Order: sequence, then structure tokens, then C-alpha cells
Amino acid sequence: MSLTSSTPLSDLGIDRATIHLNPGVDALYAHAIRRGEGVQAATGPLTVRTDKGGRSPKDRFIVEDDLTRETVWWGGFNTPISPDVFDRLLARMTDYAAGKELFVQQVFAGTDPDHRVAVRMVTEMAYHSLFIRNMFVRPTADELRSFEEDWTVLNIPSFKADPERDGVRSGTFILVNFTRKMIIAGGTQYAGENKKGIFSVLNFLLPQSGVMPMHCSANVGDGGDVALFFGLSGTGKTTLSADPTRQLIGDDEHGWTEHGVFNFEGGCYAKVIHLNPEAEPVIFRTTRTYGTVLENVVLDAQGVPDLDDGSLTENTRSAYPIEQVPNHRPGGQAGHPKHIVFLTADAFGVLPPISRLSPEQMEYQFISGFTAKIPGTEEGVTEPSPTFSTCFGAPFMPRHPGEYARLLARKVRDSGARVWLVNTGWTGGMYGQGHRMSIAHTRALLNAAISGGLDGVAFGREPFFGLEIPTEVPGVPAEVLNPQQAWADPEAYARTAHKLARMFRENFQRFEAGVDPAVTASMPNPDA
Repeated sequence: MSLTSSTPLSDLGIDRATIHLNPGVDALYAHAIRRGEGVQAATGPLTVRTDKGGRSPKDRFIVEDDLTRETVWWGGFNTPISPDVFDRLLARMTDYAAGKELFVQQVFAGTDPDHRVAVRMVTEMAYHSLFIRNMFVRPTADELRSFEEDWTVLNIPSFKADPERDGVRSGTFILVNFTRKMIIAGGTQYAGENKKGIFSVLNFLLPQSGVMPMHCSANVGDGGDVALFFGLSGTGKTTLSADPTRQLIGDDEHGWTEHGVFNFEGGCYAKVIHLNPEAEPVIFRTTRTYGTVLENVVLDAQGVPDLDDGSLTENTRSAYPIEQVPNHRPGGQAGHPKHIVFLTADAFGVLPPISRLSPEQMEYQFISGFTAKIPGTEEGVTEPSPTFSTCFGAPFMPRHPGEYARLLARKVRDSGARVWLVNTGWTGGMYGQGHRMSIAHTRALLNAAISGGLDGVAFGREPFFGLEIPTEVPGVPAEVLNPQQAWADPEAYARTAHKLARMFRENFQRFEAGVDPAVTASMPNPDA
């Protein structure tokens, strides 16, 4: 539906705009191509190029006022900005948007009707509108007739801020105002800002209702057994949760209520650089499907996506509705988790391929959110370096990490869920000396844990991190299970384990004031 009227956006003060209200896939393809935003690949997807290769977390601000002053954990990615700065920038944006062509999608964030948020997404780009339609939960026709938004997102990529005049860091900005229930963004074409902005909103709102917001994937078996997979980029979260024998609930964002888990989203946003069609056939098929948005994927001379071409960015992405996943969970909801998996890609080669966590270790590892960068991933990285992202999603967590950890701990205690730490990184030595964990071994370990195959197995304890390691797992050599035994040089292992344990402790110092002392006591021991 297209309207030339100020009425649908009159509350924003945007006049004389051509507004496309809830356009469908065909219309958005046509608008995006007409406007020069992208081209259709020979295989079907809409392919677009963005001015940025990823999100701009340093340009995200939260309005500091009476609602947020004492409830937001300021520092790190939570940077305060005044209400006056927000209001002035919003006024300049709405003046700029007057008379322009705008696309509006009315969507839900959350599949659980009791906890979802209704969002009006106003965008300047047709491709953003298709991305939003894919990634959020689309209302039914009846729901649209009575739709009333809780939140509004206004995203005008061609509007750039003036840092000196507007009081922000650069021409790019993402400002979240919890009191006005609004996000304004500009200066970036990267569509992921729409998705993660609302994720940050849910991460602030839901804990007030006792709902645990989680940056994780989730699947469920035929018996209703739910598994959650937390992990940063490169740890295998999407690959390991995409199990053909289990239904996918969602691949990135979920909530945990008193009844079970629910997906925040209606689609998936998968990284596709060097995607292997045999190892990840479901995601690969989306890169050949009409309705998918491919970001920064290069087309070859025949118009076919070249998934090995990272010349634009290594962060190439496929955004597609979850209906493209054959074994997705209809409705996006399931019961309480039986198993929770923290994934890490330890390039130091110290952490075991699988270990069982105590409640205190669970909180500690959750707050730490550890993985490691390997040489070559970023300029200047010449040896493995740690990455600590609180709650496995630091840029999206407005509250103190201890608050999320305590809520998760309560949910785990009440449900009786088992929590596992799984290392998909290196073994037998650090990066460059050892080798990457076998995906076959990782799958065997996960299958054993989730199926209950480790319930009767004996466990030993690793000295530096105090982790419980199974002594035997069918299909996995015994020497693989204990990293100390996998290293040819025990002294080199001890030195490296000491170094990594010390890094963990140094990182955790900034959280100690907001966590239970028993959690702090579970920290690694560098001098074991």
C-alpha cells in the first residue's frame, strides 16, 4: 500500500512524504531495484552493498534520564546522551525526511504474545524494509487492523549527523530513548542496526518481567528437549544449532519466560563468507532463494553469488525468513531448556572440548563471554588474543551483566538445565602449533551431552579453570578430552594455561562489585 499523506507519521512531524505501508516482497524488490539500492541475483536473492561492513557500536547512545540513570550500566558500549541532544537531532531528521519516499513496516519483536513488542519501523531504503520484513515477526491481517506500536524506529541512512553541532561521535548515530520509546539512526546503510537496536530494547525491558533475554540460538528435539547455544562470531553457534534431526526455534535472539523459550525474530541473519554447501546446506539454499537479502555478497559474471569473495567485507550476510528453514519450529516457541551450551573458540588451546559447569562457573563464564581472535583476523593481531564480550553480546546489554547472570542462574536452577562449556577452537597447542577441534568430535560431544549420554560417565577436574571433564565419550579419543594430555609439551601447556587464566581474572575485575562473591570465587587459578 502506498500513501501520499502525512497522517501515518504525523506524530513524528514528517509531512508531505510518500509512504509505502507494509509493502510485500515483490513490491520491495521493485522499489529497491528502481532506486538503485540493489540488483536481483540470477539465483533469486536481492543483493545489496552497504557503505559500512558491519554495525557501529561506538556510535550507539542511550538517553540518560530519570528512567535510565540508575538502571543502565554506564560504560563500555552504554554511552549516555542527553534528552536535548536526542530531541534536536530528531527535529533535524524529521525536517530532512519531509517530502521523501519512506517505507513503513508494522512488525512484532517476539513470538510470545504476552511479551512481544509492537514496532513501527520507518526507513528510507526499500532494502531495509525487506530486511525488516524478513527478520521480525509479521502480524496477521487481523493483527494489522488493530496494530498499535509500542516503539518506533526512524532510520534515515542518507542523513548524517554533524558531530560538533549534534553532540555525537561521527556522522553515524544510533540513539535509544527508553522514555519516548524511540530509536533514531542515520549515517549508515547497514541493516543490522534495525535488528540489534530492538534487541537492546528487549534486553532492557524484559528482565523487569522476569524474562531472560538471550543472545543465543535454540533448537528442540522430538521429545521436546530444548537446547540453547550461546557464542560469539566464529564459535559455531549457527552451524551447531542447525541440526537436521532437531527443529530450529531461532538462530540468534530468544527470551526465557516462566513457560519456556521464544524467538524474538521471524528470520535468520547468517554470515555466509566461505559458506560450505555440504556442511551448511540449509543456509546455502537461502543464498539461492527469492526473498532473501544478501548484504555485500559479490556476484560473478553470470549474476551468481560468489560466497568466497570477501573483497567488500568478510562480514557478508544472508537475511531470510525462518520459513526458508525446512525444519523450523512453527510458532517459534518451546518449553524450558534441558541443556545450555556456551561455545568458545579458544585459540590458546587450553580449554577442554567439553566440560560441565557448576552454577557459579556458569555465571562466571556467562559474564566473561570468552572467545579468541587468531592472527590475521584483524590488523596487528600476530598471536592469539582474548575477546571478552559480556553475556555473549556486550554491545546489546544495557543492564549490569550481573543482573542478567543472576536471572539466568535462577532460570537454570528452577528448570534443572545442564550447562556445558564447549571449545570449538584449538587443541594440542595454541593456534599455529596445535590444530582445530574436529567438527565430528564436537558434534559427538554435543550429541552425547544433549541425549543424556554423559549422565553416567565419570568426570575429572582440570586444575587451572576447575572445569569438570568427562573421562570418556563414545566416538571421541580419550586424549582429546583433556587438553593437558593433548599437548606434546606439558610445560608449554602449563605456561599457556597460566597466561589465559590470568587474562580471565584481569577481565573480571570490573564486574566483581555487581556479582555474588561465590561467583568471583569460581575464577580460574593461574598458579594451579
